[in-house]
Amino acid sequence: MVALTHELFEQQAARTPGATAVSFGALSLSYRELNERANQVAHYLQRKGVGPDLLVGVCMERTPLLVIALLAVWKAGGAYVPLDPSYPAERLEFMLRDSAARALLTDRRSRRHLPPECSICLDLHAPLIERESIVNPRVPVSAGNLAYVMYTSGSTGKPKGAMIQHGGLINYVEWAIGAYGVEAGGSVPVHSSISFDLTVTSLYPALLAGAEVDLLPEEGGAAGLLEALRRRGDRTLVKITPAHLDLLRQQLRPEEAAGLTRCFVIGGENLLAENLRFWRENAPRTRLINEYGPTETVVGCSVYEVQPSDPAHGAVPIGRPIANTALHVIDGELYIGGAGVARGYLNRPELTAERFVPDPAGGPGARLYRSGDLARRRPDGNFEYLGRVDDQVKVRGYRIELGEIEQTLAAHRAVDATAVLLREDTPGNKQLVGYVVPRGNVSAQELRGFLHEHLPEYMVPSQIVLLDALPLTRNGKVDRKALPAPAEGDLAAERQLEAPRTATEIALAHMWRELLEIERIGVNEDIFDLGAHSLLAMRAVVRMRNELAVDVPLRSLFEHPTIAGMAHLIDHLRATAGGMPPGARPGREEISL
Repeated sequence: MVALTHELFEQQAARTPGATAVSFGALSLSYRELNERANQVAHYLQRKGVGPDLLVGVCMERTPLLVIALLAVWKAGGAYVPLDPSYPAERLEFMLRDSAARALLTDRRSRRHLPPECSICLDLHAPLIERESIVNPRVPVSAGNLAYVMYTSGSTGKPKGAMIQHGGLINYVEWAIGAYGVEAGGSVPVHSSISFDLTVTSLYPALLAGAEVDLLPEEGGAAGLLEALRRRGDRTLVKITPAHLDLLRQQLRPEEAAGLTRCFVIGGENLLAENLRFWRENAPRTRLINEYGPTETVVGCSVYEVQPSDPAHGAVPIGRPIANTALHVIDGELYIGGAGVARGYLNRPELTAERFVPDPAGGPGARLYRSGDLARRRPDGNFEYLGRVDDQVKVRGYRIELGEIEQTLAAHRAVDATAVLLREDTPGNKQLVGYVVPRGNVSAQELRGFLHEHLPEYMVPSQIVLLDALPLTRNGKVDRKALPAPAEGDLAAERQLEAPRTATEIALAHMWRELLEIERIGVNEDIFDLGAHSLLAMRAVVRMRNELAVDVPLRSLFEHPTIAGMAHLIDHLRATAGGMPPGARPGREEISL
């Protein structure tokens, strides 16, 4: 019988009980403490009726409580549904309703986003939970039971939940431990959302190998990751997207690159050799590994390690399949088979039947996942990614169905027709643009505000273009190639611009004009209404540090999204010599474990 992820963690906790399992700033938990805390929550969940194949929502920020919660769900026999606290309330409510979650684990910071009726607040309920047994629960869970259900963007207008089984998860985790050299005594930073399966690579191989998981604060972004790498070099691995890898490069001097990590595992979107030039030249001993895989096949199903002799230009291959995995190209489309193939989509039998098809080369019940990715196999046996067969796109590592954005836009009362496109009018700057034919008086700003109420930040188009009609092909379909590039004049027509007044406002306005690639910006305009997103916000944090000599928390840009608001914050930080900004949230020392 295959030992599952949480069972192998229990074995590791028995071998190295005193070793640090999880750190979070000044806080840390040993393997014994983490295991015992998770056991207590697991017993508590079992009293709530949690068992095999029953789902438990987990909506928490990155703290040790999050890791306790994830392990506890498995120990209780259940499967978790990762919920990002930054998502709109409507989306969180849909995911909870669609998954029929038996319980919801959260903390006092995140519970305000959630319905109270099924919430178990781990820090507030600590006195009750601490009465439970610290002994490992024994629940009959097998490789075929669910480990987690992860929601991704759906072309029908609603997110869809991919059902990942324990057998597929442990196949990936055990392979990753060996392939990426994860070992006891090492350290792996976790800097991404639990709703992004990139986190699986950072979290579970480390816990099963006896390494330390270093949780980085939500507000740190790429700047926080760089600080963590500088603070403690020679990390075992760093899992990262190409966009964030490039942001790290922008913050580093060439002589700083070597020794930050033994291995960059790069995934989430197409990787170009140009993204790696800085690292190949300045950190030649750092392994650079391109990891490819849809959520439906457990994080990664193929990898390619970049070699010194590889070309300096063009796409990096996605390589060869990992252990117990097979790749097939059928009519140009990549099909994936083997241990990692998910059970299907939760509550979506038609879509499951369409995307998960019988595997003629496998045993009874074996299936292939139709990835929707175009690929080819090279003569040397490595596979290459060539594009998509549909309208799905990747933005900053997130998988997005343009149809979901279009359907959300179409639900607005003043929208007659709509189309959404991923544009790259400036090389390296991918942005979503929405095109709308209005049926009434509506502004682009109002439409973006409407989308922010219903979609995660990464799915909201940077700009909305209002048109009299959508261009059509001879067949009557939307001619996406004929959709115009956004014109700043169209955006500026409905803006009231107030000029910067102070030296700080002038510096910020200059910086944001360059980042947003616009000619004018008013001090009271919301930068996110003008096209800013989390990646640009991270770049702004770096530039503020370098050009204005001030450390601004990433979260503060979302709380003070205007030039005037940022300038006030920066002037306050300078005046108080690094004191907490107005309205800042409690620090890590106030987190209850």
